[in-house]
Amino acid sequence: MAEHVLITGGAGFIGSRLAKRLVDSGHRVTVLDALIPQVHGDNPSETSPLLKSLEGVAEVIHGTVTSPDDLRKALSGATVVVHLAAETGTGQSMYEIDRYVEANVGGTAKLLDLLTNESHSVKRMVVASSRSIYGEGAYEAQDGTIVYPPHRADDTMAQGDFRVLGAGGEELRLVATDEDAKLHPSSVYGITKQMQESLIMTVGPVIGVEPVALRYQNVYGPGQSLKNPYTGILSIFSTLIRQGKAINIFEDGLESRDFVYIDDVVEATYLAVTHQDAAGGTFNVGSGVATTVNDVVGALFAAFGTDVPTRISGNYRLGDIRHNVADTTRLREVLGFTPGVAFADGVQQFVEWVLTEPVEGDTYQRSLDEMASRNLLK
Repeated sequence: MAEHVLITGGAGFIGSRLAKRLVDSGHRVTVLDALIPQVHGDNPSETSPLLKSLEGVAEVIHGTVTSPDDLRKALSGATVVVHLAAETGTGQSMYEIDRYVEANVGGTAKLLDLLTNESHSVKRMVVASSRSIYGEGAYEAQDGTIVYPPHRADDTMAQGDFRVLGAGGEELRLVATDEDAKLHPSSVYGITKQMQESLIMTVGPVIGVEPVALRYQNVYGPGQSLKNPYTGILSIFSTLIRQGKAINIFEDGLESRDFVYIDDVVEATYLAVTHQDAAGGTFNVGSGVATTVNDVVGALFAAFGTDVPTRISGNYRLGDIRHNVADTTRLREVLGFTPGVAFADGVQQFVEWVLTEPVEGDTYQRSLDEMASRNLLK
């Protein structure tokens, strides 16, 4: 059955690709996007390739989820909502607290308020949640029990000890975090994503809308913003490599993330829209592989065929986690999908795309200076 899908934040990295995937499969798509300069530039119609990619694909409404009038217009005729609209960036969220809460939590509340109190045709809502809601995630103690350790202490990291330790000071072993894990985000961004998910998963069934939550891990690939210094280290490091500048590796370089390729994320999200068994479910969307920052640098050097100086500085950001790897069993068993793009292959495709793009200015250093001035970067 063909659906009319509203994608909030649909002119972004994930939404623009999802729109094409849906339309190619016979569905109709409307996009609501605020087209913020941090992502799309000051003149989006000229500076945003992602927006241009939606021409002839989707109806694009320039508006915001914090405006009930914009939401009403965008919801007209929609049968499914994919709620991607959010301010993103762990570091920035720690000092732009009001903006993150207003957009992420306030926008979600306004969307649900309209669906609760006004007539509509929405049957399902898919929310883009995040691995950030797990905080440090799951670890195994020396006695074999699974524990969810607290956030690392500033004074311990200041001494150069970045390990995740148990209550008695013993080192813990990283394990994959499943969807039943304790939720204890360590950043304002993570808190807002948890609230987005909780609101939709709680209110949806009450108003007859099937909720689905997708806990995205670290999404990367061609098309991600090279302008936005909060989009992740692949973009940041790629820009530094192209500029011939040194890379400052935080902590000891052994911190890790679960990097998942954009095509895999789009396919998982497509299944969340269309698969009958997705209704009411919460799913990790990741590769299931932990990749260290040192490994990321090595993979980028290999893909670019060049390198730049690197320095493992011991710097750290408050609000960052140490490790992250997702258990993707539920995604495989319920939706029949396993992300399949290996990190080395994904990085190669990413770099090939990067080399076709202009070299961006160094906005990354400005973002670090902003954090340091607020004592959030040590």
